[in-house]
Amino acid sequence: MTALVRPVSGSHLLAHADGVRAVYADAFGSPPWGEGPEHADAYLRRLRDDVDRPGFTAALALDGDAVLGWATAWTTPSPFPADRCHPQISVALGEHRTADWLCGAREVDELAVATRAWGTGLGARLLEAVTADRADGRCWLLTSVAARAVVAFYERGGWTQATHPAPGGAGHAAFLGPRHPARTAAPRPLETSSPER
Repeated sequence: MTALVRPVSGSHLLAHADGVRAVYADAFGSPPWGEGPEHADAYLRRLRDDVDRPGFTAALALDGDAVLGWATAWTTPSPFPADRCHPQISVALGEHRTADWLCGAREVDELAVATRAWGTGLGARLLEAVTADRADGRCWLLTSVAARAVVAFYERGGWTQATHPAPGGAGHAAFLGPRHPARTAAPRPLETSSPER
């Protein structure tokens, strides 16, 4: 399998809507996501609006004409959004860190790779394609901590978890990119100690 990864415009990404939908359904259809075909349809409807967001950028992975994956990102607005999982992140970071670290930064919104291409490095290439041109390194994303393989993928790529839901929780966490200037200031989770014997 030889996949070509390249940055694309929003209109070019939408021209591959059937392939994007198929990869979404494939990548997010199994645990921990468990999303059905209706979620893939809803994503495509949202994507049609997302391509008009300020700072929108995308990358597409193709094997011939077949979509193997894609990534999308945009500039996080100020004030910080109050939809989806954003409120959980702003509460965890606090108002000042949220404004300083995330507002105006590049927010990676979606990264999806067809299951047949997992383990090939394609996800890392797509992530790089939508973040590498950010000169100041201010890139971030959020994901479910229940997706342990996904969390491990970001950590291997040098992304730093900046918010920490309760241990064993199913919440979302924000990750700062490998070149984000606040990466070393991100709070670490509290260490849990073993009970006294």
